[in-house]
Amino acid sequence: MNLPGRGTVPGLTAWRRAGAARPGRSRTALEEEAAIMKSFLLIGGGVLIALLGVLFTLQGLGAIGGSVMSGVTFWAVGGPVIALAGLALAAIGLRRRSAS
Repeated sequence: MNLPGRGTVPGLTAWRRAGAARPGRSRTALEEEAAIMKSFLLIGGGVLIALLGVLFTLQGLGAIGGSVMSGVTFWAVGGPVIALAGLALAAIGLRRRSAS
């Protein structure tokens, strides 16, 4: 790795090229960290998508006005589908988290 004005960091590219873990950390610890991060991203993304689905549903039903989506049947039907997809993502994230 070349740093501007500082030359090369010795050994940094060698262990990256070899696919080795960071010095002082085992490969399984890195994999565990990655699995935890993926589960948090799935849970967070799933909850966000579910909340957007609820918002779309309420707009489609006309409960929340002031939008082009207000009172449109497509969003009244599509919103719950989007919310269920978000809940499914969150459930997958929770299952991965409890499995590891």
